[in-house]
This record gives sequence, C-alpha cells and structure tokens, in this order.
Amino acid sequence: MKKNVVSVYSLIAEAESHAHGREVQEIHFHEVGTMDAVADVVSVCLLLDMLSPDKIIASGINVGSGHVHCAHGILPVPAPATEYILKGVPIYSGHIKSELCTPTGAALLKHFAASYSEMPLMRIEKTGYGCGKKDFEQANCVRAFLGDSEGSGDTVAELTCNIDDMTPEAIGYAMEVLFEAGALEVYTLPAGMKKSRPGIVLNVLCREDDREKILKLIFKHTTTIGVRENISRRYTLNRCIEKKDTVYGPVRLKVSEGYGVTRSKWEYEDIIRIADEQGSSIEDVIKEITCDED
Repeated sequence: MKKNVVSVYSLIAEAESHAHGREVQEIHFHEVGTMDAVADVVSVCLLLDMLSPDKIIASGINVGSGHVHCAHGILPVPAPATEYILKGVPIYSGHIKSELCTPTGAALLKHFAASYSEMPLMRIEKTGYGCGKKDFEQANCVRAFLGDSEGSGDTVAELTCNIDDMTPEAIGYAMEVLFEAGALEVYTLPAGMKKSRPGIVLNVLCREDDREKILKLIFKHTTTIGVRENISRRYTLNRCIEKKDTVYGPVRLKVSEGYGVTRSKWEYEDIIRIADEQGSSIEDVIKEITCDED
C-alpha cells in the first residue's frame, strides 16, 4: 500500500516539476499536499489494497472546462499538472465550466487503471458513490462498480512479421524480451520465404496500449523491416491462482472459469520444483498431489 502511495505522489511531483521547469527535489506541493488530499490518496490506495481487484477499468475522463483558481493563479482546465499526468489517457471536455479532474485524481487514475473503455459486461456485486460539494446541472459524483466479468473479451493488437535470417538463439531471446515487456502471447510458425528460404512467422499479441512499446522491441531485437497489424477481439476465461496444501507443501493451482466451463491446472514451476526435489517424474508428482487433493 505504501508503495502505491509513493508512486501516486511521484506522478504528481513529476507533473509539477514539468509545469514549473524545476527539478523534482525543488517542488513544493500546494493543494495536493494538504491533509485532505493526502487522505484521499492514502484512502484510495488502502481501499484498493483491501479489495485487491484483478483489473481496474476506467471510462474516458471528463476534465471539465473553463478556468480554475489555485495557488498559482487562474489556470485553464485541465490544469497543466493534470494535463501532463493524463498524457496517453482518453479525456474529453464537457459543458460544465469547472475543474472536474484534479492532479490528485488524475494521478490515482493513471496509476491504477489498466485500461480505459466503456463498462464491460459484468455481474455487479457492489456499487460505491463519491459526491462533490459543488452544485452542477448534473450529478456531481463518481461511481465505481465491483463485480465479476463474464470473460466478455477485450481488444488486442496482433503484430506479425516474417524472418528468414536469424538464429534460433536470437529468436528465442527476442521472444523472452517481448514477454518481459508485457506481450500477452509470442509464438512462431515455420514458413517458406522468398528465394525458397526456410524461415519463421513471428506472431505477437499485446494490449493496444502496449503496441508502440512492443513494436519498438520487435524492430530492435529482430531483423525484420516490416510488421503487419491486425486488431482482434479476444475472449478469455476468468483466471485466478489458488494455493492448495499437499504432501509436498503449498502448490499453486490455476483455475479458469467462464462460459459455463471450469478448468484447473497445477502451476508448472511448482511441479518441476517438486519433481527435482523428489527425483520423480512430472506425471508422478501430478498424480500424487491430485490423489491427495481428492
């Protein structure tokens, strides 16, 4: 929780540093350093630590319009610090002449939200409201839903390229780098290339927000000179990790549910560790802990 609080205020400090043209160490917090702002940040971080959601999705951010009076004078909406924090985040300016998103709120959204989109298909368990003191022609409130998605799917970028002049070792390293950078899937397919050369087709699936980063890594770590892109809809089961007590101690079990099915699979890393320790085969370890579970 403390790590999240520090990360949120680091975003604010960086934005204030950029807005004032000073080093971060020289920044003095004004409104965002008051006790109510600190309480807001700490409370949100504590709440999300307690809820521990698998994913946080936010709608596009209505920043408001007009001008705001603050410690630095009269500034346009969104304020410079807010605008800097929200780079890369979908925002819009509505008809309300007021500041609807502060640097504090922007930093919390930027730090915690995994994506920004319309509300996904989900079963709502709880709903929370937060209301402001100002009176507008529409409700001045923020609403949050907690629930389970039905594996409704998301949009991913599929990046593909042909390679016929790399060693297997270099291709393997490139795949590791892409996975570490957040690629959802990386795999290769054998193919015949120009001039009858045997080669591979490299396929990388990633979130759309990660596309530019993944593209740069593909060009950096492979010899390709061109990458094709397809935007695909991906449907997945809801996944979670459960720890099961076995004769060999706690072992992780991956459980996937949705669309009327439930599947489970023992964590591979745990299984091979036990197999090495016991001098057994993977099949024998799985059979023994599965029988013990029954």
